[in-house]
Amino acid sequence: QVQFVESGGGLVQPGGSLRLSCVASGFTLNWYAVAWFRQAPGKEREGVACFSGREGGTSYADSVKGRFIVVRDTAKSSMYLQMNSLVPEDTAVYYCATDLGSKCTFDSRTYDYWGRGTQVTVSS
Repeated sequence: QVQFVESGGGLVQPGGSLRLSCVASGFTLNWYAVAWFRQAPGKEREGVACFSGREGGTSYADSVKGRFIVVRDTAKSSMYLQMNSLVPEDTAVYYCATDLGSKCTFDSRTYDYWGRGTQVTVSS
């Protein structure tokens, strides 16, 4: 079945960087869109970056554009989220997800498959 395992979270100072990893299984990664979402305490789940299916395009939320980069490695069935210039507002649990569609969307209601997430805390 479709599964994601996220890793790479931790505590980082403002202005620092982190690289999150997401290992996917149960489906062919380069056929389907996979997105990174995040959820901070008391807030709704927010889509931050997405790698689309066969066409291989990327999408970013305005809040992370220019700071985050999403990368796909189909040989390793993995997705990565390189996060730079981190700010306290980036503090959240970060998740991988897919709706087994080919196009990116940041509407979390359409996503059926989620990982357990990895905690990112940006604080001095």
